[in-house]
Amino acid sequence: MSSLIILGIDPGLAHTGWGVIEQVGARRHALAYGCVATSSREETACRLKRIHDEISEVIKRYHPTELGIEAVYFGSNAKSALATGEARGAALVAAAYQQIEVGEYSPTQIKQTIVGTGTATKEQIQYMVKAMLGLDHVPTPDHAADALAAAICRAQLRGSFCDCLSER
Repeated sequence: MSSLIILGIDPGLAHTGWGVIEQVGARRHALAYGCVATSSREETACRLKRIHDEISEVIKRYHPTELGIEAVYFGSNAKSALATGEARGAALVAAAYQQIEVGEYSPTQIKQTIVGTGTATKEQIQYMVKAMLGLDHVPTPDHAADALAAAICRAQLRGSFCDCLSER
């Protein structure tokens, strides 16, 4: 039985979470997870380069063939949404260089897939990610747990009709 390696990304300019899962049949487990942290004291271009470079290293190390990435939420803070979109772009470029198939999912869609409700809390997401991947601890930081959730969402929705309908 062949395995599927999926990278999940929770984009953010200050913290971009990443998580890599492997799926063999219906079983999934975490291979690795972490967070790319950048400082607001750095120029934006340098921060985006660091995100791109570190995500590129994760891709080189684990060889994912698919990516689940959280779509940008446009709430009341446009400046925050723009910064998140820039970080997301840096991660997507890293994936594009390796021709990784991408699925993008709204925060609500990820919560619905992982917990069963689009209004799930961070704690509920962390608990379910731990349970679904058979971890003995809650993945930290929370950005990494969110990235693992995006990877699980990709695994569950890949090839489905919903995959094309990322709600915004």
